[in-house]
Parts: sequence; structure tokens; C-alpha cells
Amino acid sequence: MQNVVLSRVLEDEVFEDIQARIVKSFMDVIVLMELRNKTLGGYDVISLVDKKFGILLSSGTVYSQLYSLERNGLIEAHLNQRKREYALTIKGKETIRAILNIRDKIKVLMHTII
Repeated sequence: MQNVVLSRVLEDEVFEDIQARIVKSFMDVIVLMELRNKTLGGYDVISLVDKKFGILLSSGTVYSQLYSLERNGLIEAHLNQRKREYALTIKGKETIRAILNIRDKIKVLMHTII
């Protein structure tokens, strides 16, 4: 019985580690997908990732990703009162369409890895 409990604890730890690595690696895709329906600020992204995945990201991680997406022309910042909010650009919308079109290929890739 104790081995079963230890096995489940280990599985939970492994899952949490892999989930955190995937979320951090795919932060750009997560942000782009969330921006489809609304504008977001940096702290909105932190809150969203925490609620959706249970992972608390540092503001440095999030803002670094937002600035990178902005430099690549995928999102643009607007001031809303004193808050910087981000929205998709045309290039960002086209990138989302491409990601959605290759969704099945991404699933096959993940299945191949595991």
C-alpha cells in the first residue's frame, strides 16, 4: 500500500515538473491564444497562468516574453490609463491560424515524444 502512495506522489511530482516545463516553453503560444479574445497586461498573464495551470511565474519571465512577442511583431502594446495592455497584430493573428492548422501535427509530435 505504501508503494502505491509513493508511486502516486512521484507521478504527481513528475507531472508538475513536466507541466511547468511545457508551460514555460510554450509561454508565447499560451499568450497568443489568450489574446485572441481580449487584451491582457503582464499581471493578467501571471494570474491567468496561475489559475489555468497552477504555476506562479515571475514578472520578469512574463514581461520578457511579452517584449519578445512585441519585438517579433506578434503583439502590440497600448496604454489603458496607466496600464500597458497587449493585443494581437495581424501577424499574431496569422500565427495563431497557422498553429491551429497544425494542431494535429503537434499532437502527433507530443505522442511521439511520450
